[in-house]
Amino acid sequence: MNLVHFLLGIVLLTTAIVDLLWTTVWVEGGAGPLTSRLMAWSWRSARGLGNRNSWVLSLTGPFIFIAGLTAWILLLWGGWTLIFASAESALIDTLSRGPISWFDLVYFTGYTFFTLGTGDFVPHDGIWQLATTLASGSGLLFVTLSVTYVLSVLDAVTQKRAFASSVTGLGMQSEDLVQASWNGEEFGGLELTLNTLTSQLNTLTTNHKAYPILHYFYSRQPEQASAIGITVLDGALTILRFGVPEQNQPSEMILTNARASVQSYLNTLDSAFIEPAEQSPPSPDLDAIHEVGVPTLSDKEFATSLTELDERRRMLLGLVESDAREWPSKGDK
Repeated sequence: MNLVHFLLGIVLLTTAIVDLLWTTVWVEGGAGPLTSRLMAWSWRSARGLGNRNSWVLSLTGPFIFIAGLTAWILLLWGGWTLIFASAESALIDTLSRGPISWFDLVYFTGYTFFTLGTGDFVPHDGIWQLATTLASGSGLLFVTLSVTYVLSVLDAVTQKRAFASSVTGLGMQSEDLVQASWNGEEFGGLELTLNTLTSQLNTLTTNHKAYPILHYFYSRQPEQASAIGITVLDGALTILRFGVPEQNQPSEMILTNARASVQSYLNTLDSAFIEPAEQSPPSPDLDAIHEVGVPTLSDKEFATSLTELDERRRMLLGLVESDAREWPSKGDK
């Protein structure tokens, strides 16, 4: 037996199976070590090639998706090929065409892995029959988990864009959302809206924990970008919680729950290697809120609160910049 081929095959199989199960089954684990690094490298490369709203960025998510599946296939296929290559007597050519070549080994492993079963090569009795069964089982495992993973991720991408559209439909700036909710006397109907958005955001957060690849599905339309939606929502929550007098605020419980949901989402960004921006983003414009009759606190009180929220707001800016976007500001409609 060629021990080098055997051990290298075991390493490739172990790498593929661990990364596959880690990525597709372990909900709290995020992406596996191989997949997470593939995602980060691919996104950085795409950022270097494409500008904002570039079709290159919009194709990066699908590319990473396909590249990850391909990597799993090649590792599993290569691992089993090396294991069968470790022994000269592993396979029998039923057509008696001569010595088993590397091409024959790749061919046999491939049709076994994909469960085609053509039968021109068969394993020797004993351990190689068991190895063939395991190879076929790993192929079935890969196909089953991959199909489930693909469908789940595509559904999560749809939910991600639906959340962003729900927020940006109310306004592309935090000030717009607050202004649209003010009826002249109170924030009528805002509590129901915040409950709905919070529920959608909680679902999005759960999906990001299970499928970190969602961070790399880029939309060329800013109104469908979750990075913009979350930034606009958090800015509105900041205005309502720290820029409006307590007696005029919506329910404290609803505001607290919504802000906690945003923080839970921000906690998922480590898996995508997203870090806080070096500088703070622009402050929300209280004057614009005051102009439509919304009671506001003084600029000094509001500025003090923003200072305490600096790390959170820099994390949001880091999210926006990592998504190749600009911070939502005047003129974004």
